[in-house]
Amino acid sequence: MQTLKKGLWLVLISCCWACSSTKTEPETANVATMDQLAERYVKTLLRLGQYDSDIVDAYYGPEEWKPTGEPADTLPATEFLAEFGGIQTLLHEQDTANLAADEKRRLAMFKKQVIAAITKVEMMQGKNYRFDEEAKLLYDAEPPHYPLSHFKTILADIDRELPGAGTIAERWDAYRARFEIPKDKLDTVFRAAIAEARTRTKAHYKLPENENFTLEFVTDKAWSGYNYYKGKGYSLIQINTDFPIYIERAIDLAAHEGYPGHHVFNVLLEQNLVDEKGWKEYSIYPLFSPQSLIAEGSANYGIDVAFPAQDRIEFEKEVLFPLAGLDASEADRYYAILDKIGQLDFAGNEAARAYLNGDISREEAADILVNYNLYPRDKALQRTRFMDKYRSYVINYNLGQQLVRNYIEQHGGTDDNPAKRWELFGELLSNPYSASML
Repeated sequence: MQTLKKGLWLVLISCCWACSSTKTEPETANVATMDQLAERYVKTLLRLGQYDSDIVDAYYGPEEWKPTGEPADTLPATEFLAEFGGIQTLLHEQDTANLAADEKRRLAMFKKQVIAAITKVEMMQGKNYRFDEEAKLLYDAEPPHYPLSHFKTILADIDRELPGAGTIAERWDAYRARFEIPKDKLDTVFRAAIAEARTRTKAHYKLPENENFTLEFVTDKAWSGYNYYKGKGYSLIQINTDFPIYIERAIDLAAHEGYPGHHVFNVLLEQNLVDEKGWKEYSIYPLFSPQSLIAEGSANYGIDVAFPAQDRIEFEKEVLFPLAGLDASEADRYYAILDKIGQLDFAGNEAARAYLNGDISREEAADILVNYNLYPRDKALQRTRFMDKYRSYVINYNLGQQLVRNYIEQHGGTDDNPAKRWELFGELLSNPYSASML
């Protein structure tokens, strides 16, 4: 085998990988069906996931599709690129003349997911992309650019609102300490928040009767919360306690990681696309793909869908503040300042872009997060660890939220029509969408 020419080796590898897929339908005119390509794609991603555990965020397809042998000592990038490239070619050869509208959307999204897979292999092979190009290839999105001067007016407004002396970041940190959830009350507060988010979501969506989750508190992570979807309506939700957790994060994370965020997103994709339509490419969730922008953007926007602003504050003052043993008398002022701080969010993208492009150091990136996002210094440095690990993924939270919000509001899901907003949000969660498709 080692004496074969490189070209013949690639042909054999591609053929072997293709033949490993079970043929469920005959090929027409020598072009594989999308279902056959979906199987090849899923199996190849599962193999790729053996070389980077972050690649496959969730898998709930057939057990027999999982790789059984040990991976090679080094990444066989050429073979992965050949297989994904072959799938890409066959997707472009699909006859779209007789495809229904949903199948055309499926094909369009499938092509974008494969581009992301090819890009990820290239990056694992050592190829470096500039921040904006990487975001386009992986997430089908074009990140906006803001000069840091854009955020100074917002900072001036916050400066006027905060009591005490010192820098804005120092005063915010001191003021915010009043709203920290004691560690011994985290479990009680979070379970109450998730229960309320779940009740509100199930009033609008039919979820499987057995859907559920396990909640865990963990440490030493680059993120604040994570949802590990296991399939069949079940998730593991983890909350990182490395840093103080403030009262607003209970609803934020309950909705983002749970209802109607990641947990519901994966439940509806599995229920509507995998189980009902048989689109097996959705039995795997590749983290570095256009699907993530919709996942993170919808999870962030879902907070407002489930808990509109004033409604949220009232629930927190009546239920969560007492459970946490916190004084709710400053809640309205606190949330008004939080709203302004949220407007600084894209400054973090500017820090990530400059840092990952090599234009500034880690310390300088942390400085931007301290000065413009009001992070404590240690939290800012933790955020640079996130940038190291997930790179341009940072755009998926704020740009994703902005795109999802714009899409839903432009189609009638406005604050004064919450029923329509829930309807459009559910449709978005249940169908193929990417940034450019919004």
